[in-house]
Amino acid sequence: MELSRTKSAELYEISKTFFPGGVNSPVRAFRSVGGTPLFIDKGEGAYIWDADGNKYLDFCCSWGPLISGHRNPAVESAIFKTMQNGFTFGAPTKAENELANLIITNHKYLDKIRFTSSGTEAVMSALRLARGYTGKDKIVKFEGCYHGHLDYLLVKAGSGLATSGVGTSAGIPKSAAEETLVLPLDDESAVEKVFRDFGDQIAAIIIEPIPANNGLLIQRKEYLEFLRSICDKYNALLIFDEVISGFRVGFEGASELYGIKPDILTFGKIVGGGLPVGAFGANNEIMSKIAPDGDVYQAGTLSGNPLAMRAGAAQLECCLKENFYSVLEAKTKVFTDKLNRGITESGLPVKVFQMASIFWISFSAQSHIRKASDIKPEGAQLFKLWHRNLLNKGLYLGPSGFEVGFVSMAHSRESLDSAADIMLEELKKLPF
Repeated sequence: MELSRTKSAELYEISKTFFPGGVNSPVRAFRSVGGTPLFIDKGEGAYIWDADGNKYLDFCCSWGPLISGHRNPAVESAIFKTMQNGFTFGAPTKAENELANLIITNHKYLDKIRFTSSGTEAVMSALRLARGYTGKDKIVKFEGCYHGHLDYLLVKAGSGLATSGVGTSAGIPKSAAEETLVLPLDDESAVEKVFRDFGDQIAAIIIEPIPANNGLLIQRKEYLEFLRSICDKYNALLIFDEVISGFRVGFEGASELYGIKPDILTFGKIVGGGLPVGAFGANNEIMSKIAPDGDVYQAGTLSGNPLAMRAGAAQLECCLKENFYSVLEAKTKVFTDKLNRGITESGLPVKVFQMASIFWISFSAQSHIRKASDIKPEGAQLFKLWHRNLLNKGLYLGPSGFEVGFVSMAHSRESLDSAADIMLEELKKLPF
């Protein structure tokens, strides 16, 4: 039975008169899954309600930040308490110190950080810092890794670009794109060749250590260690973009999980507790290049916003509680294991990949997918049908087969068990 989304449809028609495509971020437009975007009225715990009053178990979690679910009491209380004293000052506050201390004290690879207002802004600043520190211009990135919508890195990216089948974006100067060297993931020989050819010009390698914007492309530890070693050999910096994986797969993110020390880290999502925040950080020597200490300029009127700082601190204090990550990963694994067992028993050409509390459904039976080019494009049509059917059963996944799903602490084992049953039932109905 189709759920009524009349009010969402009406709101979408109005929004199209205000915004390109009716949305403020492309993937929200439901172009790859069809139908009307959901206009959300509220969220509570693991659930969201749309403008028509339909209730959904939420596996999008605002694309990752809500690791404790919607309206987490500690985060909400911190926001309400802080707002009594004002919303923004454009000046230092104690809240900045407290969140920075919480992060740096519990992250062995950071001496100093700088807050921004988004993950894109954090990555942009990290790249400028890498170039300023090394005195070199070229950046190495990988196909399918998305690092925000800045010119230098919007080349063969993932996220919304993967959804629309576009490998780059109009409006990017050729000169900017030429400074970006794009390589396939999981290919040491390609990296070695580009460093042989351009090693004296490469400032940094940037990678999502757990690529999660174009499927969940779980990399080999040996490959990431190789990237670390080749950066050392050619005096380039290694940047881990942990906007998604940071504070999600563990408090110290993928760098802790793999035991690899990057030179610069970028963050977003969870670090703001649901409010707009980004951050980048490194050791004292590298961060000394940032203005006003050094000559790499970076600024932001709303950077360190007190509401965002307090929300982030409240969220990260929850994350630091004993067994937080082990409990979250365990229930995610029970959920994905049940899905994979049912898929295998039914003989379906589908595979569920999982890393900590992140999961992705691949419409292919391949046991390992480490490159964007390995994702079968025909899966998009199957995901479209599946996504529509799941919405009608009260399950909400991000509206793209290239996007990952997230489990929060608010998801109960019972809700996940029920969701797995529904997902399997709807998978069996698809025309493989």
